[in-house]
This record gives sequence, structure tokens and C-alpha cells, in this order.
Amino acid sequence: MKHLSIKVTGLVQGVGFRYSTVRLATDVGVTGTVKNERDGSVSIEAQGDERLLYIFLSKIQQSPSPFGKVKHLDYTFSDNLKSYDNFKVIG
Repeated sequence: MKHLSIKVTGLVQGVGFRYSTVRLATDVGVTGTVKNERDGSVSIEAQGDERLLYIFLSKIQQSPSPFGKVKHLDYTFSDNLKSYDNFKVIG
């Protein structure tokens, strides 16, 4: 079990990116949160099996929203696990 923090930049606000991310996370089987940031980016905290997190990351890079366009991803993996029951939009 690993924790993944992602900062996504590009056309990621106002295009259904957060809710598409929730659907993707549920389909892949990871838990966590997604939220819009004031700078126009989206922050994602995800947790699960490392293999599933790599699948999730790959799909985020392609944009889970058909209207979004990911320009850049910054991400880090860690062992700092948090307690998530599901995947949800926050903030």
C-alpha cells in the first residue's frame, strides 16, 4: 500500500476533471481526494496498491475528462498512509 500526491496543471478546472477523477479512482480501486487549487491546478491524493496507483497515474496523465488537457504532472509516492474510505472531491 502506497500514497501518491499529484499536482496537475493544464486545462483541468471547469471541464469536469475532478468528477472524472472520482470515477476513474473508483474504477481503478484507489481511495483519496481531489480538489481545485487557487492557482488553476488540481491536487490529488490517492492511496492503494502501488500497481493500481501507476495505472491511475497513467490515466490521469491522459486526462480522465474528455474536455480536459493535462499539461504537466508533479507527483510523489510515499509510505505516509492516510485514512480514506473512498475517493471524493473536497474543497
